[in-house]
Amino acid sequence: MSVPTLAPYLSSALDAELEEWGPLPEATGPVMATAGSTLWEEGDASVGIWECAAGPSYWKLDTHELVHIIAGHLTITPDDGTQFTLKTGDVALFPRGWSGTWELHETVRKVFAVF
Repeated sequence: MSVPTLAPYLSSALDAELEEWGPLPEATGPVMATAGSTLWEEGDASVGIWECAAGPSYWKLDTHELVHIIAGHLTITPDDGTQFTLKTGDVALFPRGWSGTWELHETVRKVFAVF
């Protein structure tokens, strides 16, 4: 039995070269450029690195998403109005059906797992 190699799934999250992914469709203000790299994908599940320019956006999630912020900071405001801040080093899980705003105060880079 062959053991799969990890090489295709390894990346330096802070220094990884990212592909341009175009403007953020969820942006609610000025155009927000995004870039990313998908490390793994199967069906609706994926893991990768995502970077986005500063600005406001509104999200309604059809999947669960785990994020680890590796650069920048943002304010999250769920539709219930409770605010919290995510900064470098923070981890958060957004459950399927979550909705609210993300205000990126600077360029943010995150590692994500969508499932």
